Amino acid sequence: MASLVRLLLLALMATGMLRAEAESPAPAVRAAAPAPRKQVVVIPVREQIAKPVLYILRRGLKEAIEQKADVVILDMKTPGGALDVTFDIMEALDKFPGETITFVNTEAISAGAFISAVTDEIYFAPDGVIGAAAPVLATGAELDKSMKLKIVSYLKARVRAISEGKGYRGKVISAMIDEDYELKIDGAVIKEKGELLSLTASEASKTYGDPAQPLLAAGIAKDVDELLKTKFGSDPYTIRTLSVTWSEQLAVWLNAMSPVLLGLGLLALFIEFKTPGFGIFGITGITLLAVVFLGNFVAGLSGHEPMLVFALGVLLVFVEIFFLPGIVVMALTGVMLMLGSLLWSMADIWPNEPIRISGDLLLAPAQNLLLGLALAVVLAVAVARFLPKGWFWSRLAVGGAVQGTGVAPVVAEVLLSLVGREGVAATSLFPSGQVEIDGRRYEARLEVGSAPAGARVRVLRHNEFSLTVEVIAS
Repeated sequence: MASLVRLLLLALMATGMLRAEAESPAPAVRAAAPAPRKQVVVIPVREQIAKPVLYILRRGLKEAIEQKADVVILDMKTPGGALDVTFDIMEALDKFPGETITFVNTEAISAGAFISAVTDEIYFAPDGVIGAAAPVLATGAELDKSMKLKIVSYLKARVRAISEGKGYRGKVISAMIDEDYELKIDGAVIKEKGELLSLTASEASKTYGDPAQPLLAAGIAKDVDELLKTKFGSDPYTIRTLSVTWSEQLAVWLNAMSPVLLGLGLLALFIEFKTPGFGIFGITGITLLAVVFLGNFVAGLSGHEPMLVFALGVLLVFVEIFFLPGIVVMALTGVMLMLGSLLWSMADIWPNEPIRISGDLLLAPAQNLLLGLALAVVLAVAVARFLPKGWFWSRLAVGGAVQGTGVAPVVAEVLLSLVGREGVAATSLFPSGQVEIDGRRYEARLEVGSAPAGARVRVLRHNEFSLTVEVIAS
């Protein structure tokens, strides 16, 4: 009987629970989160394919990667250009993880056709034209026959490799490169031997095969906005358009002159560190190296980080010189940071790739840095050897005397007259600092050891920048 009652109670409880669940209101359906807006970056490819185009494209691609952009569109209107720069652009496009699109607006001739072949899709303006991609010399003259055969063979292989899985693209671009290549699809001869293929927008959109595929074009649009509406429909998106300015043209010259700018900048900083106070040489050195960083930034090689690391290195060296003289580790660390940041600023590092130290990555930056250092050393030797004998050095570069808080120029003859004189350490010498002789302060350095402020010292000799002293035993 007890068992029967227990079973009835369990049944009633189960029924009640089921009723409660049935009667309880259904949870409110959560409102669907709005679809994220697609990020689109438009990069113009205008005029001749040359380094300014590479610079804006490389910088734009790196910024697009950092901002997690979905699509990069090349707004192209070019008659072609340098083949080496074209290869650099093709390699840069391959590093972007998102979707790449070429908008032929209104021509993609020669090198423009190669670049278009790398992108995922090719759209055309109604009057767009693509083709005629046979390699020629920079002057426009024809290549030697044997050289042309080699280059055409290489280009066709390169195009086949990048066009796999993209319909007829490999065959079409090959027909644009090789005049002896016959393009034939479904029995229809599209290009006969003896000429180079060029296509209009309508010709590139024509379909062949079963299932039908367009010859080259993914679609026709009057502008980039219509292209995006065709592709994404009502999906929200944002567009950021880059532009080539005078800064890219300037960066070409700055990068060509970077070893000279590096050498002069490092020399100016060397002279500034060897003279009292802070003046024209320090300002000149920092300005020249800032120009180097600027050129590398505009070229798309680096961001702002290398400049910050360089500034940290300069700060450590200044702290060593003016506040904690003699702590060699701090100055050495500062110099290493400065040189390392210069090397970093010239290396083509991509934000979506792990940094692998290799010859390809560091060869050109290391060459520029070594050339700059060599130039700085040669000029420093020339300055030390010749300028001290002239009026310029005596007014600007020879050590300074400090009286109270003011700094006055001192000629070499005055420093020479101090040899053998005695004075006191105005600051601690670790081993560098300042000494005071007859009420004037001079930059000085101990040969060995250190000395506290107030210690008696004797001048042993002088150089172009400071005095060498020893501590007088009490």
